[in-house]
Amino acid sequence: MAKQKYEMKIERSLKMNDKDMSQLSDMHLAPYMQLATNLIGKARHAGGNMFRHQMDTLAILIDYGYIDSVLLKAATIHDTVEDIPDFDKNLILQADPEEGQAVLDLVLEVTRRENEDKRQFLLRILNTGSQKAKVLKCADRISNMISLGYVTDPKFIERYCDETEFFILPIALEVDYNMYQELINLIITRRKYLEDSGYIEKQKAGLI
Repeated sequence: MAKQKYEMKIERSLKMNDKDMSQLSDMHLAPYMQLATNLIGKARHAGGNMFRHQMDTLAILIDYGYIDSVLLKAATIHDTVEDIPDFDKNLILQADPEEGQAVLDLVLEVTRRENEDKRQFLLRILNTGSQKAKVLKCADRISNMISLGYVTDPKFIERYCDETEFFILPIALEVDYNMYQELINLIITRRKYLEDSGYIEKQKAGLI
């Protein structure tokens, strides 16, 4: 099957218009936020918890002008299936009879499968992911890259920046140029930390 092409989003409004405000006010996100609270006890490597990360990813999408209800609802719970043991997917369907199935499908699309390693997972989204899955993954990675500023493990930072460059940048370049630009800037700043900390110099000298 030929790879589906999407039109890259280039323009970014600096203010939400009345139409978007109206769409957002009519969106029922509360049931999804309730489901996401199950992630409060799930700690993140950078500090905080996974519930906050769901809300941050949601905010990033709105900030970039995405007011699609399925996309925003999925963002609010995008880690539930992967990070909550034995999570009951029917809770999503019960919470939203109208769009629950579409939301669940999108969540599953951005969820790493049991037979996938990280590379296979990201390549699947890059090569066959829907536009919504790609946009959601970019917002997810922006949130994680910002949080990376609070991580002090240089090997983790290096690995995560490399992963972002190799897998996420091509996704962002396909769907949203502004997200692409932000991700590049985040990679640059995180690698500058590695350089300023002396990690790169020690690595070149074979001391690490």
